[in-house]
Amino acid sequence: MPPSDRPRPRTTTYPELEAQRPGRIVIADDDRLTREMLAGILRGAGYVVDPVEDGQEALDRVAQGGVDLVLLDIVMPRLSGIEACRLLKAMTADSFLPVVLVTIKTDTASRIEGLRIGADDYVCKPFEEAELVARVANMLRIKRLHDNVTHQKAKFERLSVHDEMTGLYNYRYLHTRLSEEFKRAERYHEPFACVLVDIDQLRAINDVAGRGAGDLAIKRVSEGIKKCVREVDVVARYGGEEFLVVLPSTHFAGSVVVAERIWREVSGKPVEADPDRAPPTPPAPATNRRGWDPERATAPAPDPRWADGPRELSVSIGVALYPSRDVRAKDALIRAAESALAQAKREGGNRICVFQQQGYIYTPAIGGPRPDPTPPGQGGTGARARIGASDSTRPPRDGGDGGSRSGS
Repeated sequence: MPPSDRPRPRTTTYPELEAQRPGRIVIADDDRLTREMLAGILRGAGYVVDPVEDGQEALDRVAQGGVDLVLLDIVMPRLSGIEACRLLKAMTADSFLPVVLVTIKTDTASRIEGLRIGADDYVCKPFEEAELVARVANMLRIKRLHDNVTHQKAKFERLSVHDEMTGLYNYRYLHTRLSEEFKRAERYHEPFACVLVDIDQLRAINDVAGRGAGDLAIKRVSEGIKKCVREVDVVARYGGEEFLVVLPSTHFAGSVVVAERIWREVSGKPVEADPDRAPPTPPAPATNRRGWDPERATAPAPDPRWADGPRELSVSIGVALYPSRDVRAKDALIRAAESALAQAKREGGNRICVFQQQGYIYTPAIGGPRPDPTPPGQGGTGARARIGASDSTRPPRDGGDGGSRSGS
């Protein structure tokens, strides 16, 4: 059987793990015999039981966490079952903790009052063992369903603003946050920059090393970018192999520092082949039975560096700045970053280009003296030196300043 066809182990989900865990029940009753009888019945049904003597101890135990259900006697010293129920429901307003009252058959008024303040069920003395176990099991089943819904809701809320693979913000959240930051920069006349990062030859990584290796490359780049930015900066997955970094209060020099830091952190890391991938098949010719396949014929040729197998990661980076003559709106800032990135890719990739006013004015040369960038108020085109130097000429990977870059 080919490695790619082998069955993969199934991952147990959070709700399934919760369903496999035995329920933990707190029993609050001031009568020792009743307390021990209830505990014995529920332990025999497979539950973990914590017996306490009154409502106050029940509150203290619930505050420690890990409790799935509480059994409360109505009449107890210090804190009655009714008051304990009211306080427990206030403590667990953001979740669901079943509370079952224990009362006598003739005390109808207490049962009604308890249900009105939020009790979920009740059992009457003397107990029917089967009924007690059934009511407890029913409450725990409802709790598991509620917890499952809460877990899925939190998951969907997270996915609505985060990318599932990398954990970065997604495209939807990016545009909302970018609009906010752009408006803030306009209002307070602050500098603002965007850095667009693209993984070079990701398609070649997928073809040569497998899609698993491509996914790993995406994750490594995202982790590297997160190490190079401040807490106030926004890092989002912009496309399949593209990432956008929003840099508030950051002008020209600061944005270049961040771009170089990202390049040093990410570039040169080895690409690991997917062990479950079958050997690649030779590419088909760019013709079909009709003699022409325009889609294959126009596809970009893979980087010759990948002809003999996987090598190292490299990225191309485009930087755009606000304010500048060509950038007056959020969309213009994004287009400027995309144009800078496209220029970096056209010149061979593995480099940085900065778009400012009239063109691409600065691409730093790693391992050599930095060319003087054109001042932001003058525009023009400056040096575009390749930064893919050998390991012996690369500078050491440095740390980063954690404060504002407006004065970098």
